Amino acid sequence: MLTRRHFILTSAALFSPAIGLPVQAQGLSQQAQWQAWDAQVTPPDFDLARSNPWGLHPRFLPRLVEANPGLTPGDIHVDAVARYLYHIQSDGTALRYGVAIGRDDLYEPGVYTVRRKAKWPRWTPTQNMIEREPEIYAKYADGMPPGPDNALGSRALYLYVGNRDTYLRIHGTPYPRSIGSRASSGCVRMVMAHVIDLYDRVSPGVTAHLYPTERALAAQS
Repeated sequence: MLTRRHFILTSAALFSPAIGLPVQAQGLSQQAQWQAWDAQVTPPDFDLARSNPWGLHPRFLPRLVEANPGLTPGDIHVDAVARYLYHIQSDGTALRYGVAIGRDDLYEPGVYTVRRKAKWPRWTPTQNMIEREPEIYAKYADGMPPGPDNALGSRALYLYVGNRDTYLRIHGTPYPRSIGSRASSGCVRMVMAHVIDLYDRVSPGVTAHLYPTERALAAQS
């Protein structure tokens, strides 16, 4: 079973603001719409490590920390107890972001592969979600168009086991105040402006480790 005892040492320093978004080989109208939505969910004069119009607890703001040796650069580690996502860097550090995880028994720890990435994705609830909470999800059975109110938000990383889509995602959320809690139907939620930054750093094919909710373990700083 996965444990979380080994993968992060200690805080190092705040890191610099996010790099600019790359120009994608997409149609101009789609690209312009994405840029408009990005601007809508990104605070003015955005500083990744300091901007906090969402009222997050300061510990959930992105931070550069020192990673234990031996971890694979590019991989993702989700601490389900402290509600942190770590993206391992090649210099022995990790970028740490605050997240929300699945509520009740919907969170699924395990080892996954990021097989797909999407900007401003369309979202369709799973059949299990519709059956479990039809009053919330049935109206979206045919899908929800992309945009700032979409459940997947600004970016999504799709988690697979082999060639099987698990329907688990690391994604933005229109409910940033849920960060730090157990709120989702199984996915890992991030502030939209934060997942925009993470998205550009993550390559398809990397491994995502989702650790168990071992409540006896103290949160790491």
